[in-house]
Amino acid sequence: MSEIINNREYRQKVLKELILELHAGKTIDEVKGRFEKLIEGVSASEISQMEQALIAEGMPVEEVQRLCDVHAAVFKGSIEDIHKEITVQSFEKPGHPVHTFKQENRAIEDLINNKIKPALKQQDRSNVLEGLRELLTIENHYSRKENLLFPYLEKNGITAPPKVMWGVDDEIRAEIKNAIEVVESDAELKNETKEIVSDALVRVDEMIFKEENILLPMAIETLSEDEWYAIYRESDQIGYTLINQDAKWEPVREDVGIKAVSLPESISKEQIRFETGVVSIKEMELMLNHLPFDITFVDKDDTVKYFSHGKERIFERTKAVIGRKVANCHPPGSVHIVEKIVADFKAGKKDVEEFWIQQKDRFIHIRYFAVRDENGEYLGTMEVSQNIQPLRELTGEKRLLSEI
Repeated sequence: MSEIINNREYRQKVLKELILELHAGKTIDEVKGRFEKLIEGVSASEISQMEQALIAEGMPVEEVQRLCDVHAAVFKGSIEDIHKEITVQSFEKPGHPVHTFKQENRAIEDLINNKIKPALKQQDRSNVLEGLRELLTIENHYSRKENLLFPYLEKNGITAPPKVMWGVDDEIRAEIKNAIEVVESDAELKNETKEIVSDALVRVDEMIFKEENILLPMAIETLSEDEWYAIYRESDQIGYTLINQDAKWEPVREDVGIKAVSLPESISKEQIRFETGVVSIKEMELMLNHLPFDITFVDKDDTVKYFSHGKERIFERTKAVIGRKVANCHPPGSVHIVEKIVADFKAGKKDVEEFWIQQKDRFIHIRYFAVRDENGEYLGTMEVSQNIQPLRELTGEKRLLSEI
């Protein structure tokens, strides 16, 4: 029997059966007994394979997401037994993304256990509200997970867990926001309000468990040093939750330089390599021409070098303008304004200037941006023109697709 139990393929089959039984309506206690009897240990990668198999076989992501809390409760003890020793090597060094995620989780737990829960118990509405607003900064934690960690897992073939967990993250965001709104409108902190707040806190706590016992161990097993280093280097752009992360981290190796791991090593002459990706010349031209605004670029010598060519232009442009001095592209009455803008940009006095005008049924917003390199050197001016009348007329919210 132990040979069958230790067979990965058979264990995977059992895991799927357990989830499907939960899906069919069995209770956690009914499934847990069979689980503990047949499964001695479950790794994070096996849970990943299980979720991907279910989705591949046709179970909607939303269903797997709905079951996420249930199967985490079933697997909890087994996963903890396996992964409680994963505190090794550089993963626990300050600055490493794994260390940072865990450091934030400790701060989140401290906020919940030492501020929000006591305030809730003491009917201290002010501190409950303050604590929930602090908790809402969990957005940075989740955003780094979704926009940095998940893409690298997906590049390594792990697609289902990120989809499921992202959906749960969104539910938690919504529950925290709802809890804030309810507390704001309830001066007495009624029992129903306390329940809503408590439920949100439970969801946050459950996600901490899933991250540290499923997601992070799976990522540790999967990602390379280059990929962890890329995550580390880009984390500051998104920010952190309840901590100041200023520790420096580098992979333990001689060469710590990193290539853009998501980009191909070589590109053809028809492609353009940017810091954030590679596109063909045709793709780039079409993207620029599909922007909902017009762009014109004037180089550092005040010569028009480029303009986008969308279907509905704000101001007319012809190819004859290319190579022309920008001063010659404006009527005499407004040349001095253009020259002043460019002079201020070159002198470093300004980086942006903007104007807006009413033009019949269009409200035109015109912006000028100083284009500078990484050293701050002026390379030119970009003009962006857009009819924002449709934007000014927007009201309320739109969250659904339009009917065609």
